[in-house]
Amino acid sequence: MKRILLAGATGYLGSYIAKELQKRDYHVRVIVRSKKKLNEKNIEVNEILESEITQAESIKGCCDTVDVVISTIGITKQKDGLTYMDVDFRANMNLLQQAKQSGVKKFIYVSVLNGEILKHLKICEAKEMFVEQLKKSGLDYCIIRPNGFFSDMSDFYNMAQKGRIYLFGNGELKGNPIHGEDLAVVCADSVEKSYEEIEVGGPETLTQNEIAMTAFKVAGKKPKITHLPDWIRISILKIVKIFTVSKVYGPIEFFLTVMATDMLAPEYGKHTLDEYFTKLRGMDE
Repeated sequence: MKRILLAGATGYLGSYIAKELQKRDYHVRVIVRSKKKLNEKNIEVNEILESEITQAESIKGCCDTVDVVISTIGITKQKDGLTYMDVDFRANMNLLQQAKQSGVKKFIYVSVLNGEILKHLKICEAKEMFVEQLKKSGLDYCIIRPNGFFSDMSDFYNMAQKGRIYLFGNGELKGNPIHGEDLAVVCADSVEKSYEEIEVGGPETLTQNEIAMTAFKVAGKKPKITHLPDWIRISILKIVKIFTVSKVYGPIEFFLTVMATDMLAPEYGKHTLDEYFTKLRGMDE
């Protein structure tokens, strides 16, 4: 039985990975900042380490007896003053150092589609710096590159609920975001497979207009889409960069950049956006 260390088990993707690994009867050890979140998400694992990965001393020995490390560590909505370099780069470097010292056979890391091209974005710069170090580490590795999560699409549904969706340009750019449960299967499969990089998206490739129409349909609202000229997107980026700190600016910068880019990856999975938006509607009712 392989022993897996999962870092980021209480996040959107990490929670699905933890459950998928348990289904496969792996011995799962997790590093979390709080056991409470594991209980809230009904996540059952074999071992729990309460530690802070950004503090190297607190995770000493965390990889002892471990065969494979899976990391989904990265800033999402943390509000504790940490930067992307603190979390996406240095925290993962702390984990990689422990993996090397303990003789871990493989390190699986979740980055982002086109991360190499998007390194000028704060959120991608730190991730890709770590990717470069992982590739040089001497460990077997796999870089998982999803093109966006269903959770990122919640903004479409929220706008639809309010009666109008705003898009930049003509709305014909395409993407196929993936559900966390489907992506967790890809991550768990990579434990046994030998791919060094995997690009992956969901089973439906849709234009932004089609995503908007799906959101309106599920919300039960008359479709109203406003297409904004791209100079407005560029202006917002410049203003936000001047007046906010990186942890605020970073997610906005990433979102507004990918909204002006085709984000296409090989189709995979079974979950659809229609299902996801329907679940969001059920939570509202």
